[in-house]
This record gives sequence, C-alpha cells and structure tokens, in this order.
Amino acid sequence: MKAYQHDIQVQVQDQQPVRLTWHGQTYRVQAVIDEWRAGGRWWLGERPRTCYLVQAGELTAEVHREDGEGGRWWLARLQD
Repeated sequence: MKAYQHDIQVQVQDQQPVRLTWHGQTYRVQAVIDEWRAGGRWWLGERPRTCYLVQAGELTAEVHREDGEGGRWWLARLQD
C-alpha cells in the first residue's frame, strides 16, 4: 500500500463510511473490509482514531477518522 496522508471528505451512515471524495471524484464504499482503533501518538498531541480498510469503486483504501467532535478524516493509504 502507498501512503498518502491527505485530508478527504467522507459521508457517514450508522458511523460507517459510505462515500469518500478524493481529488474531486466520489467513490461509493461497497465494503468495509476491516475496522480498528489506534491510540495516536499522544506525545505528539495526536488524538485517538478509528481506522477503516474499505473497498470503494476501484480503490482499496485505508481511511482514518480522529475521535471527538469535528474529527477530521484522511486517506492514509491506497493499495497499489
């Protein structure tokens, strides 16, 4: 997988990502392959986050959401 770390827009339903928009293109999430929690690097001030591995159109993507109100979403990696 190739690392990106780019902010993305994500539509959520029942606390799961259902659509993501990256580089102006919207992809429908067909499957959440895996979901896990990461504590964040607290010593750098990172908040804990929820991570998802999703199949969205032709993309297999790892997306992360920071915990808390207004937590940002970002594209962590894409499968090559």
